[in-house]
Amino acid sequence: MTSLFSMASMTDVIFLLLIFFMVTSTFVFPTALEINLPQSSEQTALKPKTRLYIDKESVIYASFNESEPQPIADENQLLGFLQLIQQQNPQDVIAVYADEDVKYKRLVEVLDMGARNGLKMVLATKPAPSSAKPVQ
Repeated sequence: MTSLFSMASMTDVIFLLLIFFMVTSTFVFPTALEINLPQSSEQTALKPKTRLYIDKESVIYASFNESEPQPIADENQLLGFLQLIQQQNPQDVIAVYADEDVKYKRLVEVLDMGARNGLKMVLATKPAPSSAKPVQ
């Protein structure tokens, strides 16, 4: 008894689809930085265009508008970035997204560098749970 339907072409299609999905899935690169922000009960409506990120290894990344964060190699490069922002728009606010595990000294160094260059910097936080009472 012979079969009217050949499975050979069906398996070819399945293998081609499998290869296609394997190849296209390698093009997806996660570009998000892992920053665990501290909590705060206060929030602001400001949406700063310029952002500095400090991850838990104290590596600094910078982005402007909606660009991908780029790593900052050293203090001179960070100073150059801050001075460029100062020249382009002195009224701009810079948001600093520091991981909660970053040493306080490192965070103060970055904030101080901005203050010495006349920049307004705000520390980004995540909202505190609504059941928490504000500290007085």
